[in-house]
Amino acid sequence: MQELNDAPLAPLTTFRLGGPATRLITATTDAEVIAAVREADDTGTSLLIIGGGSNLVIGDKGFAGTALRIATAGFALDGTRLELAAGEVWTDAVARTVEAGLAGVECLAGIPGSAGATPIQNVGAYGQEVSSTITEVIAYDRRARETVTLPNADCAFSYRHSRFKADPERYVVLRVRFELEDADGLSAPIKYAETARSLGVGPGDRVPLATARETVLKLRSGKGMVLDPEDHDTWSAGSFFTNPILTDEEFAAFHARVTERLGSEVVPPAYPAGEGHTKTSAAWLIDKSGFPKGYGSGPARISTKHTLALTNRGLATTEDLLALAREVVAGVHDAFGITLVNEPVTVGVEL
Repeated sequence: MQELNDAPLAPLTTFRLGGPATRLITATTDAEVIAAVREADDTGTSLLIIGGGSNLVIGDKGFAGTALRIATAGFALDGTRLELAAGEVWTDAVARTVEAGLAGVECLAGIPGSAGATPIQNVGAYGQEVSSTITEVIAYDRRARETVTLPNADCAFSYRHSRFKADPERYVVLRVRFELEDADGLSAPIKYAETARSLGVGPGDRVPLATARETVLKLRSGKGMVLDPEDHDTWSAGSFFTNPILTDEEFAAFHARVTERLGSEVVPPAYPAGEGHTKTSAAWLIDKSGFPKGYGSGPARISTKHTLALTNRGLATTEDLLALAREVVAGVHDAFGITLVNEPVTVGVEL
């Protein structure tokens, strides 16, 4: 277990932003993770958990407390059952499942971050969510002071949400277990329209696993959503805002605002989101509110490839980023009456 004082945190995040932590501990085993968490709890020290740093916005003043970087390793495959240590690099784990001929997470290729973060955020993209394949999450329960195993049904998964996200101070994810599918080298049924179009197939069709993964990586790269240190469009947290889910009444009011602002021929994106609810597109809202790709003149700007990504052009501060985020939130609300919600976790700051 490595320990550093007054340690820079910016290099541990994909935004490359934020001040130092009073202390940084890097844990490489579950036992080290638990020991560090217990020490912080016993001494009343503030604790920040860091995995791949792809979903963090850390304030310029840094973090007054202990930052615990989880760097555990472990990829165990038994038939179609997969167990990942929390510190495993997610996109590498996806590649290995595809190589093993197993379906279920191939459309989640290229998503930055660690395996332990996936159940917290219920990571999803291109028609797949981890909640559909996770069977159990092994976590350290800080309240009970013991390691617990939570079955899928107890994780309270929903769109970009979970029990772990709802109660962030309680659980520290140690390992995640999945049940994948052996479909003779084929992918899970393709659900996402954009993916299906790119593959030249219909929704519900299956394609070779490697083809599905490569297609998703190409789509993500075109939007600046695959990490590349030379490309500032990827100095981001990916999607900065979640797609709003509206009640029928809220969606009707939104639709009226669209008609008033853009004309009756414009139909806003609408996707079923459970009885009485409709999901719309945050990227569409941002663009139609006057924030196109590349918007901004300072060191923090909207990506030149995707309106949903806010980026550090190399010299930004966290405050620069937040100023842009607040401008976008205010503009969307003024235009359409919808308040966007940030997807990344903020540390020491808020919108």
